[in-house]
Parts: sequence; C-alpha cells; structure tokens
Amino acid sequence: MPQGDARRLPPRAYCVGGVWPEAVMTDHHGARVAQAMAARLKAALGEKGWSVAELSRVSGVARFTIAKALAGEAWPDLLTIANLEKALECDLWPGRDV
Repeated sequence: MPQGDARRLPPRAYCVGGVWPEAVMTDHHGARVAQAMAARLKAALGEKGWSVAELSRVSGVARFTIAKALAGEAWPDLLTIANLEKALECDLWPGRDV
C-alpha cells in the first residue's frame, strides 16, 4: 500500500509545541492518533511495571518497534497495536475522537 505524503514524516513531526507525546499537535488526525496511542502505551508500561524489553518478550513485537512508537518516530501498524494490546491487556487505540 503506498504511504503517500501523510506518512512521509513521523508522527512527532506534527508537534507544534512541547515534547512528544504530551505536545500540542497540528490538525493531522493520524499524528494525533499516534500521539494518543504512544501516551497510552507509556502509561500501560508504567502500570504493569514493565520495560520495553519485557513488553517485547511478552508481545512478540521488536523492542525497536516499540521504542519507535513510544518516541513518535514510526506509524505503528494494526498487527503491532493488536499484539501490544493483547500483551498489556488494555486498549491502546484511542478511536476517532482525538
């Protein structure tokens, strides 16, 4: 599937003020979804007391992929999000109201 211009830049490139993932964002819906997902992922890791390495082991998602999602450096795909949600036993996808 072609990525087009909307994915040319990583999600955090759409920050206009502050620090990812708490930053103020432009009106790019995809970047706002990625931001909300990263914030939920960060919170879930804290609640479980897990490191990125532990989440990687339990979920089967590469540490590098998790780290890039947390840092806003990548657009996580659906399978990645699904595997992380299953391992963390929580919803990461924020829906369309972000």
